[in-house]
Amino acid sequence: MVLETDYLIVGSGAVGMAFADVLLTETDANIIIVDKYAKPGGHWNVAYPFVNLHQPSQFYGVSSKELSKGRIDKVGLNKGLFDLASGAEVSAYFDEVMRDTFLPTGRVQYFPLCEYKGDYKFTSMMTGAEYEVKVNKKLVDATYLKTSVPSTHTPNFTIAEGVNFMSLNDLVKITRPPKGYVVIGGGKTGIDACLWLLENSVNPDKITWIVSRDAWLLDRQTTQPTAAFFESSIGNQANQFEAVAQATSITDMFDRLEDKGVLVRIDKAVRPQMFHGATISQMELTELRKIKNVVRKGRVQSIEQNQIILAKGTIPTSTDYVHVDCSASAIPVTLKTKPIFNGNVITPQTVRSYQPVFSAAVIAHVEVNYETEKEKNKLCAVVPLPNHDTDWLKMLAAMMQNQFNWSQDKSLRKWVMENRLDGFGKIVRNVDKENPKHMAIMQKLRNNALPAMMNLQKFIAEIDAAEKPALKNPQFQVKKSM
Repeated sequence: MVLETDYLIVGSGAVGMAFADVLLTETDANIIIVDKYAKPGGHWNVAYPFVNLHQPSQFYGVSSKELSKGRIDKVGLNKGLFDLASGAEVSAYFDEVMRDTFLPTGRVQYFPLCEYKGDYKFTSMMTGAEYEVKVNKKLVDATYLKTSVPSTHTPNFTIAEGVNFMSLNDLVKITRPPKGYVVIGGGKTGIDACLWLLENSVNPDKITWIVSRDAWLLDRQTTQPTAAFFESSIGNQANQFEAVAQATSITDMFDRLEDKGVLVRIDKAVRPQMFHGATISQMELTELRKIKNVVRKGRVQSIEQNQIILAKGTIPTSTDYVHVDCSASAIPVTLKTKPIFNGNVITPQTVRSYQPVFSAAVIAHVEVNYETEKEKNKLCAVVPLPNHDTDWLKMLAAMMQNQFNWSQDKSLRKWVMENRLDGFGKIVRNVDKENPKHMAIMQKLRNNALPAMMNLQKFIAEIDAAEKPALKNPQFQVKKSM
């Protein structure tokens, strides 16, 4: 069957939905959305049952429809901060957006349970029906930032027969208490597993946590989106610029960022080597620090019936322990960036750190309001996804450059500030000019922005220079943690 549309969007996850939403709002274009899942929402269809957003819900979803309930949590480890939508709430939200907003326009055709084959062709996984699409404008590959989740992840280590090994999704199915729990993975998924066990009264001494790399984390209080949190959110951005501007070295910079609360770590005795942008509350930090049996012997190589073999040693185990796989990387940190606008293909990627859905909305707006590919790519330069600790610098520099370019375009600056997903812009625009503390924060922000960018470029040049010998000589090892 041959179909025709203006935009063919592959993927109805958060990125694809956010992109389509702006197209529908700002144009009269027709859209075909193709996805392998039965419902929109992408990886949320297979996420673990107790997953929540780890940033406030105000920053998530599509531009035209609020996800957050606008409430401050009164109980739990997020107490005192804005609500974090559960996985079930996010899935229901995207389903509602599709059914109640997209499809009633008559301009969206949605093909769930279909596999995109490339070359503008897709096939129904249910009937085998084959479709070819005539695309009048652009193909949008909204699957490039594909999120890896435990239930669909294949571990890169071997597991002996008889070992009690499970995906994080199956943790809720346990009916008899094991001798103990072994959580494999030090990222956000591993953190979620440990917190869920602790919240369900598991003794922290019964938890073994295998952490191949410790991570720098963000204090969630600094990501709150209303004026009531001005000093912690906008103040945090001012502190960030000041720390970078005043740093005398990369090590000194991270020390300053930690001193100012911009970055936090679970164990202050261990220098983090990783940064993936995960947020955490102070109450969650307190809980995680109760776990004393943290194993730092590198990545798991094999799980045997009586031992776990790691890159730097072994630890004992048994079939009486539950081994929980949290080794999937939620974000594709090894993915190479590519131009977002390239001929008749758009590949959404992050143009602002930590915010893939806001990024998708910006990219869609730029697509329909600007003419040349060069101009579009300048306004939508890719902010690389961080992996190592020092990647934080390149991420911040790229984001600052985008923010500067947006600020120089009056129309785009206005659109960003009015977009629902840009919580901080509204706070800055509506700053209380009669509040001396708030005005001092704004002054600190302005005073340190340019010096911070200059220092970032200096440090990035140092990192690049150190990495060049490693590219020429594989025997030369560069220590990423500074």
